[in-house]
Amino acid sequence: MIDKSAVRIAELKFDDNGLIPAVVQDAQTHAVLMVAYMNAESLRLTLETGEAVFWSRSRNALWHKGATSGNIQRVQEIRVDCDEDTLLLRVEPAGAACHTGEYSCFYRELER
Repeated sequence: MIDKSAVRIAELKFDDNGLIPAVVQDAQTHAVLMVAYMNAESLRLTLETGEAVFWSRSRNALWHKGATSGNIQRVQEIRVDCDEDTLLLRVEPAGAACHTGEYSCFYRELER
C-alpha cells in the first residue's frame, strides 16, 4: 500500500550543502519551466509568501523569482518525490521562467 500522507519539512533530505532540487512546472500547461535549488529558509519563505523563493548557488543568496523582472511564480502546490530528496513546485507563472526571456529554460533540444 502506498502512503499518500503529507511530508513534513523535517523529513526532507537536503544535500550536504543544505539544498534540495526543485523542479518548477506550470500548473496549468504542465510544462517544465526550470530547475532550481531550495534551502530550508527559501522553502519557508515560499510557504509564507506563496511565491517561489530559491537559493542561488552562483550568488550564494536567497533569490525571490521575479523580484526584479516581475516574472514571479505563484505557488499552487508543492509535491515531494518518493525519496523525499526532490521537490516539484506547481506554479502560476507571471511571465517567462528563463533569464533569456523564454517561457521555459528547456527551450533547446539536444543535438543527436
